Amino acid sequence: MSSAASEAKGDREAPLELSEPVCLSAPSLDRENRPESELKGPFLANLIVQRYEGERCGELFHGKGVVVFQGGHEYKGSFAEGLMHGHGEYIWADGIKYEGDFVSNALMGHGTYSWTDGSTYEGEVCYGIRHGIGTYKCAKTSSVYKGQWHRGKRHGKGTIYYNQGVTSWYEGDWENNCREGWGTRCYPSGNIYQGQWKNNVQHGEGTMRWIQLGQQYSGQWVNGVQHGQGTHTWFLRRVPGSQYPLRNEYKGEFVQGLHHGQGTFSYASGAVYSGEWNHNKKHGQGKFIFKNGRIFEGEFINDRMAEFPAFFIDGTKTPDLSGIRTHSPPSDGSDLPRRAKKSGGTASLLGPDIALSIETLLNRFPEAQRDQELRQVEFAIMRHITLLRMIYSFYGSLGHDHSPDNTFLLTRLQFWRFLKDCGVHLHGITLVQMDRLIDDDTSTEKLHSPFSTMLLRQCLSYIVIAAYHIYHKDTKTSKNVLVECFSKLMKQNIIPNAKNVKGPLFCHHLRAVIGLNYIDRCWEIYQVFCKANNTTLSNQTMTARHFIWMLKDLGLLDSELTTARMLEILSLENPAIYNSAHGNLDLEITFLEFFEALLGCVEVKTIDGIKTSKHFQSKLVCQDETVRTSGGERRESPLLGQQASPHTCADVEYKSTVQSSNLISPGAGSAKSPGISPVLLEAEEELRNEEENWIQKTNCFFTQIFFPAYKHNLLLREEVQEERLRQITKNRTALEKAKENARLREAQQEERCRAEEKEEEDKGNVPEDLNHSTPALMTPVAFSNPESLKPSPPSGSKKKKK
Repeated sequence: MSSAASEAKGDREAPLELSEPVCLSAPSLDRENRPESELKGPFLANLIVQRYEGERCGELFHGKGVVVFQGGHEYKGSFAEGLMHGHGEYIWADGIKYEGDFVSNALMGHGTYSWTDGSTYEGEVCYGIRHGIGTYKCAKTSSVYKGQWHRGKRHGKGTIYYNQGVTSWYEGDWENNCREGWGTRCYPSGNIYQGQWKNNVQHGEGTMRWIQLGQQYSGQWVNGVQHGQGTHTWFLRRVPGSQYPLRNEYKGEFVQGLHHGQGTFSYASGAVYSGEWNHNKKHGQGKFIFKNGRIFEGEFINDRMAEFPAFFIDGTKTPDLSGIRTHSPPSDGSDLPRRAKKSGGTASLLGPDIALSIETLLNRFPEAQRDQELRQVEFAIMRHITLLRMIYSFYGSLGHDHSPDNTFLLTRLQFWRFLKDCGVHLHGITLVQMDRLIDDDTSTEKLHSPFSTMLLRQCLSYIVIAAYHIYHKDTKTSKNVLVECFSKLMKQNIIPNAKNVKGPLFCHHLRAVIGLNYIDRCWEIYQVFCKANNTTLSNQTMTARHFIWMLKDLGLLDSELTTARMLEILSLENPAIYNSAHGNLDLEITFLEFFEALLGCVEVKTIDGIKTSKHFQSKLVCQDETVRTSGGERRESPLLGQQASPHTCADVEYKSTVQSSNLISPGAGSAKSPGISPVLLEAEEELRNEEENWIQKTNCFFTQIFFPAYKHNLLLREEVQEERLRQITKNRTALEKAKENARLREAQQEERCRAEEKEEEDKGNVPEDLNHSTPALMTPVAFSNPESLKPSPPSGSKKKKK
């Protein structure tokens, strides 16, 4: 479209094809166009040399020397067998200079070209031509190219910067000095295109972002223009209190940058047109769904309904539709909210964008009473809807400065802060239990994640559910229970306390920004220790007892940060954990309570000689004009848009945040302005010093104490695990060895048994001739005396005794 065309025009005007000075070789160096016979021998000394000074080997130039050629060209450097070989410097008569490697009279290897206008090239050279990896700097256009070259042209991967401020650049594929392939182009205006290129223009699939216009196109391009299927989005600044998608979007066919063909345009208000387009106008058959859900289907001509040409279609407003033919959505209930379908198809009084989703709660009532309960609580919400929208917007913007379309979705972390500010957790229900009650159909991991977001309708549903679980036992009637509980919560908790931010994280806007730099890493640590202490109802939360155990395991408890002091910190906003009468360390804590307890540790710890001048509880009271008040007023700071990155070092973020802050500027109070009270200047200086002190202490605590302690604990766990595995392996090996020895012993025992059996068998097998003795000798004789069992002496010996 117009913005794309302007960028394309600016792109063509940009110095893409730089008029680089041509590198002209001297006659002796133009080896590519010379006959093959002239390239074989040392012809240099006899043909072009006018004067030579330097080393020789016989009649040939060899070693260091200086030679002047015909035409005024000059070479200084190394020679080998009459040829320029090695490192040297060649200066053409017109002033162009080359310094680098030579191979047999050819500029080959790595070298540097210098032109008379100040342009330079440093990189690989092949026969005097840029070939390989190199950097070219053009003095006329201040452009710099770094990347691959092929036969003197940009070819392959490379990056070119078009100005000294490095605000205009291209990074990606090149082919024959043209952007071709995939690449990213950043324009001086800040607009960015990322996608495919062909012949220096956008061609293929790509995404263009017009930053200042707040637009984005993603889809097909042809010759630098949107053409084909694509999606064009217009980001809009949100009207305060609005909860619409906050963007117009066209998705469909494009022809030469215009909506042409079939396409769907979704308005920020919720209205939708789907049908035919002709040169950016609705033209042909189409269907228009108005903001209120009414539908018109028919022919459109020149952006208007053919049947009602005087009727103007504006997707941002709901016009009077009494004079035109429209119909309602299908009656099958497919477009109704889930709550409406389950309650008989009745549409919500609050509108489809903020319809309540409290089916689980309504199921507690008799079926005949559910519609009445729902209707009455919706009426009650409508009476407070303006305040509730302001509360949602207020807490959703805590810790933020802006978003691409000025939209702030409320996160679970901010919703916890809202509940604590209103004292919901002081009614015998912890925030973790409240999470399970208000969102029982969500996965456990997402349920307790501080980064999960909720729309306004979800927030309203959660408030109604929380009100019921807190006050339903106090109701004296069985009818209109929800509205009574909701009204009591609004009167006693929300109206008096909402937007009066407490706690050490969000009470001060600057501190919220600083604290959010460390929240990602702390969430990782929280999850690790939750899974390590899986004795709770789930492995996604921890108890107050486990938090103290964690500090003990990390070695953070000492004479300053004692267990008693930690109990004070944990019970500061939740007396149920510990007070003078009783304590319950088995109460579960959310990540918000975990992180704010760590910030409480910052106030207690002495770090590198930095210590707070007052007790940490007094630090929770905010006095600066940047503190958010019940009126929502705050002072803007460039810090507020900075958020933590999971891939960024917290210490670097801390330094950049402090340096860019306008709230803490060194020496700001040194010069006294006339007309300002010295007392106010002194108070301002003291407050500034106090904030600097807090920022330094917070950074030191997380980057020098807490995170290193956790890392050391992980290393110890890994060593213990490795030692345990080694011990298990050792025991397994010993067991296997013992089993093997037992098996060998059994085998040896069996072998001995078999040997003995065989021996017994051998003894039983007596020769047959010994068995044929006289019968008298074989007569058995009974002996009563055991001595008689002894063998008798030979008969010959008996005769000798006689």
